[in-house]
Amino acid sequence: MSIVKNLPFEWLVGLRYTRAGKRSGRNSFISFISLISMAGIGLGVAALIVVLSVMNGFQKEVTDRMLSVLAHVEIFDNSGAMPNWQQEAIDARKNPEVVGTAPFAETQGMLVRDDVLRPAIIRGVLPAQEPQVSDVARQTKRGSFNALQPGAYNIVLGIELARALRVNLGEKVTLALAQGQPTPAGVLPRLRSFTVVGIFEAGHNEFDSSLAFVHLTDAEKLLRIDAPAGLRLRLKDMNRAPQVAGELKASMPGDLFVRDWSKLNANWFAAVQTEKRMMFIILTLIIAVAAFNLVSTLVMTVTDKQADIAILRTLGASPPSIMKIFMIQGALVGILGTALGVAGGVLVALNIDVIVPFIEHLLGVQFLSKDIYYISTVPSDLRWPDVFKIGGVAVILAFVATLYPSWWAARVKPAEALRYE
Repeated sequence: MSIVKNLPFEWLVGLRYTRAGKRSGRNSFISFISLISMAGIGLGVAALIVVLSVMNGFQKEVTDRMLSVLAHVEIFDNSGAMPNWQQEAIDARKNPEVVGTAPFAETQGMLVRDDVLRPAIIRGVLPAQEPQVSDVARQTKRGSFNALQPGAYNIVLGIELARALRVNLGEKVTLALAQGQPTPAGVLPRLRSFTVVGIFEAGHNEFDSSLAFVHLTDAEKLLRIDAPAGLRLRLKDMNRAPQVAGELKASMPGDLFVRDWSKLNANWFAAVQTEKRMMFIILTLIIAVAAFNLVSTLVMTVTDKQADIAILRTLGASPPSIMKIFMIQGALVGILGTALGVAGGVLVALNIDVIVPFIEHLLGVQFLSKDIYYISTVPSDLRWPDVFKIGGVAVILAFVATLYPSWWAARVKPAEALRYE
């Protein structure tokens, strides 16, 4: 209490005006409007924190699942093949960020099983080295990734692709390649039969439904090349992939083409960033609407307190002091509303994995379809810089909302205000 008593009188009066009035119904109504403004700011802040956390979680979850299959960086020789890939791998590992390398070859084709046809990306790999750059071997739920042997023409399918083809372990699928071969009947697609020896599940529908792995030797025979098409790399920090790709391009000899994982999915990441910006703007407008409710609250307060303002002026209070009183009142409402919103938003964002399943069970609905969003649960990734930015914006908007009513209060003339008192 001694701390409060030692505050400047502007703070004491501002705090008093912030508390609920008891003298009249009008004072109580003004305090009720202040509470509504505070609640509006809190709800807007909480909503923005939760929405951005969910969008961050969605981006992180999908990125992690994509990078369990994709490499962080890919290196190609512009000649179409990389016969000296072992030396290229040694050169790449000279960069301290590179922690894994593996050769590969890739093509697109059509997998056929009875009367079912499905387009697929066929990636040739070395089973012993592939775990250095992806998690596919660990994600193989049935069969074995190591069953890919040179010359055996075995294949590992994504779980959705296997389901669509209605194929199980040990059964055959036919791969049809667009690169045709001339025959007396014309150019026909090249066909090759493969035995299914494994089924993997990456948790990303795009890869689970369109990706298949074969041994690198078999892929080279299919593509009629005598060396891998390039190298796939894994880095210590995937977020440094664009910088590392540039460093590798500059440091490695030969005519090479280097691309990082963000370039492979540039459209998707650009769309996510655009959505995050738009959601931030839209929800910030909601906070702005709630913050500017303070304008009407303070205008009503100034109208109601004109006699008090006049008395303070006659006792020696300056116009800047009067202005400060109402700025303090409005700022306190904004700060309290922001604090409540931050606390509520952080609490919800950290427990979204419990709250959303409860709501889904209660309402009997599913918010996310795995076929559309790649994931079936609502993820959340709370980032404190976002929280601080949202809180700062809310406080600034509340402060701006206090300027006009406070300026108006400072212009009240004591004689006119006391004329009818």
